[in-house]
Amino acid sequence: MHHTVHDAFSASARRTPGAEFLFTEAVTAQAYDIAPGAILWGDAATQVERLRAAYAKAGYGHGHRVGLLLENRPAFLFHWFALNALGVSVVPINAEMRSAELSYLIGHSEIGLAVTLPHRADDLRAAAKSAGVPFETMGPDDAVPPSTKPAPRASEPVGLSTECALLYTSGTTGRPKGCMLGNEYFLRAGQWYAELGDLCPVRPDAERIITPLPLNHVNAMAFSTMVVLVAGGCLVQLDRFHPKSWLQSARESRATIAHYLGVMPAMLLSAPAGDADREHDIRWGFGAGVDRKNHAPFEARFGFPLVEAWAMTETGAAACVMANHEPRHVGTNCFGRCEDFVEIRLVDDEGRDVPDGTPGELLVRSSGDDPKRYFFSGYLKDEEATREAWADGWFHTGDMVRRDAEGNYFFVDRKKNVIRRSGENISAVEVESVLNQHPAVKTSAVAATPDTVRGDEVLACIVLRDDASGSAQLAASIVDHALSQLAYYKAPGYVAFVEALPLTASQKIQRGQLRELAQSLPGSTNCVDTRSMKKRQS
Repeated sequence: MHHTVHDAFSASARRTPGAEFLFTEAVTAQAYDIAPGAILWGDAATQVERLRAAYAKAGYGHGHRVGLLLENRPAFLFHWFALNALGVSVVPINAEMRSAELSYLIGHSEIGLAVTLPHRADDLRAAAKSAGVPFETMGPDDAVPPSTKPAPRASEPVGLSTECALLYTSGTTGRPKGCMLGNEYFLRAGQWYAELGDLCPVRPDAERIITPLPLNHVNAMAFSTMVVLVAGGCLVQLDRFHPKSWLQSARESRATIAHYLGVMPAMLLSAPAGDADREHDIRWGFGAGVDRKNHAPFEARFGFPLVEAWAMTETGAAACVMANHEPRHVGTNCFGRCEDFVEIRLVDDEGRDVPDGTPGELLVRSSGDDPKRYFFSGYLKDEEATREAWADGWFHTGDMVRRDAEGNYFFVDRKKNVIRRSGENISAVEVESVLNQHPAVKTSAVAATPDTVRGDEVLACIVLRDDASGSAQLAASIVDHALSQLAYYKAPGYVAFVEALPLTASQKIQRGQLRELAQSLPGSTNCVDTRSMKKRQS
């Protein structure tokens, strides 16, 4: 029995040392300026052991946390596994984060060290200084600096309950929450995936799983990576999604399973159809959020099923529901039926169960004696939010879902005030706090507006100070301000200058009215389209 992620990695490395563990195709190799081709399991194990010994010698151990700002590079995995062997939790850092986000993450997580790309080291150190946190950085190939404090849990054995990673997820209010995820959370995700069967078979030591999704998100870190650790095979981790070259990357890497988010099929379908669309080895796709109108056309054109699933960072595989059995109900937002390991309720605003056919909030828990088994361990430094999420013994997802008479579940909408742009969750409150710092802004409110490619786009309603007047130049200045503080995807794609915000009697933003307003504002006189300013920063 494996007790850590490192255990699972080591077992597969011992079993198949000469097989391919990681494959870097040409596009990713060029983007990262690293060697293309395969890294064997045995060679990866050698690198991981070298790092483990270096971290141990430097005094890192059970209960420490270390940040990783390494994008989707092989180094991310090697440092993660090495640290995991010692009971050190890793805190993945999105490379798109800027000053305000980095200061919060470093201060909240209390990481004393970050392994980072060299060109981001100064940003991290400045953010740590702003947060008032003692802090060191190192490059992925540098010597490990000595730990400045003893391991908090040095006297305890490293095991299933040990924190493996701290992943930050945007909530409905306030700052992003740090989800504490134990070794058993990750191991369960890999085991669940390996045992899917039916429409989604996983062949031991044979699958080649391609994903463009970021390793700072749970899909890539806990699902595609962990099934390779548990079941063997090869991971094809792309730097990001490149619609023009994705199919060629799949061919070059001989991928057999593909991970996707809803925006990806739409982009692939937008390219002209060709005879080579089915020239690949992909048997099925694992993902969520494919647009209803694109689901069947994609499968007909590219020749493999897009199998929809539902999960959250907080649930991992503990409550993952997947349409890996027929009927899949293609093109209906169906994500499958309830399995024996999970219990599900759909409830109204008063907590009453809703009848079939009526949307309700999705509540989940593990079957058996422990309803929290394999879920996240809680939100770091936020016991109140953890208790609220687990009210009445059920995890409240904030997602609206409908069930039909046959027990199939269909995603309807998000109850939470979260904007989901190209698979990234964006907290409206976090963006508002930055916009309100602009000297011309009196107050702001942020909501989602529909985007045909990205699902949602960020729309900011801005009430200006008395001495300012709305203009395209001022909108650009506000977006520039946001881009200096936040990841590019969180910045407003539209800036609407309004006289007043919709408020409740207690002067809080009326989110329901704001969402309705955001649907109609793009294209109006006082709404400036700033989407062209939102570009991935190098």
